[in-house]
Amino acid sequence: MASTATAECIGATPAALRRLYVIRFVFAAAWAALVLLFGSELTVGAKLLLVLYPAFDVAAAVVDARSARDTGPVKGLYANMAVSVLAAVGVAVASTSGVADVLRVWGAWAVVSGLIQLLVGIARRPMGGQWAMILSGGISVLAGGNFIRSATQDDPSLTTLAGYATLGGIFFLVSAIRLSRSTPRS
Repeated sequence: MASTATAECIGATPAALRRLYVIRFVFAAAWAALVLLFGSELTVGAKLLLVLYPAFDVAAAVVDARSARDTGPVKGLYANMAVSVLAAVGVAVASTSGVADVLRVWGAWAVVSGLIQLLVGIARRPMGGQWAMILSGGISVLAGGNFIRSATQDDPSLTTLAGYATLGGIFFLVSAIRLSRSTPRS
């Protein structure tokens, strides 16, 4: 989800956003399946997956920025890139300490990037198909708080991140479908 804010530019082409949103759905679903396979063990593969998710968010924001280049992306896009880069580094460092630390970093990232996604969705409302992004951003904020709280439990689990990614992916798919319906075809 949160992971998951893209550009804040209303002028971004809906066709490019549709493609990006579908790709983000596929990535999130595949990522979630792999996290479930690894469980809560911080193996090398699990650590790579954990860093890959925010890194993919950065790449998606870059693609979004390029599609919106003509109208110029605004600060939210750059903020999302910066926050996701910090999250990737933070998760890499936290993964050397344990699952609880990973959940704390992931939770903080989900809160901040969720707020950014919420603002981006609001800014893009005139484009159509953004209600799912707005809802996703809000849920990301709540989920982030839950990850931080769950890090204090006796046996925290990374598998909750799979549900988070899956739900975020579904919101991206819904937005892609809504953009298809709200955008006149030429």
